[in-house]
Amino acid sequence: MTDFVIPVPLPPSLPTTGPGRFPVRRIFCVGRNYADHAREMGHDPNAEPPFYFTKPADAVVESGVTIPYPPATKDFHHEAELVVALGRGGAFISEAAALSHVWGYAAGNDLTRRDLQAEAKAARRPWDMAKGFDASAVVGLIHPGPIGDASITCTVDGVVKQFARLSDMIWPVPAIIAHLSRLVTLAPGDLIFTGTPAGVGPLSRGQTCVVNIVGLSPATITIA
Repeated sequence: MTDFVIPVPLPPSLPTTGPGRFPVRRIFCVGRNYADHAREMGHDPNAEPPFYFTKPADAVVESGVTIPYPPATKDFHHEAELVVALGRGGAFISEAAALSHVWGYAAGNDLTRRDLQAEAKAARRPWDMAKGFDASAVVGLIHPGPIGDASITCTVDGVVKQFARLSDMIWPVPAIIAHLSRLVTLAPGDLIFTGTPAGVGPLSRGQTCVVNIVGLSPATITIA
């Protein structure tokens, strides 16, 4: 038995629609995967292949909780996303086999310190502190099984801010898994945030933000 010099932290996990919890290993996020969002951020959606950033596994937040307004920002944004939970790993996965590696899906919110992201872009620095801060990965209940071409909606205090269909993705889920698996060896427990539609915008203290994807449980947070 290995002796550790400090207590070993419990692995992050998320609730599912069944009796068990889903262990979270890593969180990958796809950038600019909806054409309208790419354009609103000043980019050509047809100019580049998929690119990725990551969040720490312990940045996950379950739906229904209240989180603090994060420090070091005055421009805190919501980004509604479909989250893919992998039940099987692998490298060089084909698009045809990609969906067989998926355990389930969830609604998610890729919370972003937009001002820090803008500063990082301007200085050509990493996005880590803009994207990977505490409580920045909100995930609803993970539903096993497939998902069709559902609508995705983000509301803030009941007002619709984002709306699209999953079929509006530039790179659909099988293409994302296949491409990402050529960069890293994927593993069971990995989550993939698949990108956000247009309409990202600020969240203020006291507001409630809800991401709904038809067929899945909502991802809801309130800002303290």
